Amino acid sequence: MSEMTNLAHKPQHLSMAEWIESRIARFEGRKYDWNALKFQADFDPKYRRAQMRYIGTGATGVSSDANTVPAEHFTFSTMVLPAKCEGPLHLHDDVEEVFFMLKGSITLSIRDGDNTFETVLRERDLISVPAGIYRGLFNHGEEEALMCVMLGNKKPNIPTYPADHPLSNVKRR
Repeated sequence: MSEMTNLAHKPQHLSMAEWIESRIARFEGRKYDWNALKFQADFDPKYRRAQMRYIGTGATGVSSDANTVPAEHFTFSTMVLPAKCEGPLHLHDDVEEVFFMLKGSITLSIRDGDNTFETVLRERDLISVPAGIYRGLFNHGEEEALMCVMLGNKKPNIPTYPADHPLSNVKRR
């Protein structure tokens, strides 16, 4: 590729250094957002989890976060999963979701129609869940787990829950 092609996305008003820095999300600048999914934890404390956003805002319902690298094609965040927490069964109708375990392990449930499958993801395990498939998780450990979450769209739709799940009737605040 030519130099011109490589720099085609750099805004004219930014220097190369400013542009590159705008595309870096440094750990020391991140904060865990325990409020992104607070509506779930308010319903039942077992759903308490925290998101740390790096690229875009994901699908938690957070409308904007100036402290992230703007999403162009996907979102990327980490999720803290306290001991015994549950990530409720949900689906993304528009996007593939990838989980990559950094620390700890979780039991992941996958449901497609009448078919249900459970598997354990441990450190450095990854799963890609296609759009339209329900997924949920449980941290069965005594310590928190930490995972990366990637969604294949710059602004994914907010997920939905199965009609028989208690959270399907809970309104987001």
